[in-house]
Amino acid sequence: MKIAIKIVAACAFLVGASALFAQQVPVELRNVVQLSSSGTVEVQQDLLTLTLSSTRDGADPAVIQTQLKQALDAALVQAKPSVLAGAMDLRTGQFSLQPRYNRDGKITGWSGTTELVLEGRDFARIGAAAAKIQTLVIANASFGLSRELRAKVEAEAQQIAIDSFKAKGNDIARGFGFTGYSLREVSVNSNDQGFVPRPRMAAMEMKTMAADAAVPMEAGKSAVVVSVSGSVQLK
Repeated sequence: MKIAIKIVAACAFLVGASALFAQQVPVELRNVVQLSSSGTVEVQQDLLTLTLSSTRDGADPAVIQTQLKQALDAALVQAKPSVLAGAMDLRTGQFSLQPRYNRDGKITGWSGTTELVLEGRDFARIGAAAAKIQTLVIANASFGLSRELRAKVEAEAQQIAIDSFKAKGNDIARGFGFTGYSLREVSVNSNDQGFVPRPRMAAMEMKTMAADAAVPMEAGKSAVVVSVSGSVQLK
């Protein structure tokens, strides 16, 4: 009885080992082609992010902090009346205070910065609001795509890329004498590339502008690119 059990166990082991070996043997792939395609849609940028800032230097960090807070509070009072959801949103940026050191590692003073960020799709409103702010100056301006526009354009570019991928698959299949193909695996990636103009205006020029003079803003274009890559089985 024990011998019979041992024989059965040995057979089971051999069957399992054979199945495992069969799984480990790589399957030879034939008539598999790697393909890639892309779709590009160029669109006017519709989102402006404008960062205004103020920097203070001095020996007393408490004084600098108070000065920065006063500058930010005044800017908020001037900017809030222009806030309109989607057209111009408002948020505070970084508020930092850092020591300055000499060569001996001793603190010689302090430097602080505060920021206010205006963002939205109404460039004229944002420019006019920025011009009214007298306690901060423009530090950075960047243009991009709103979430809604990006989703719309990505969908268009994706469809272009997919159609191109399918057309390539059919062309290659027919070229090699096959009637078509089946999709094995595929990946889709997207990004956007765009020229981002910045307002050419120095801090001193901002200070001398009239309170009602809007800051000129002009957006560029973004090219949204969606790429599709994968492999197909010719059949």
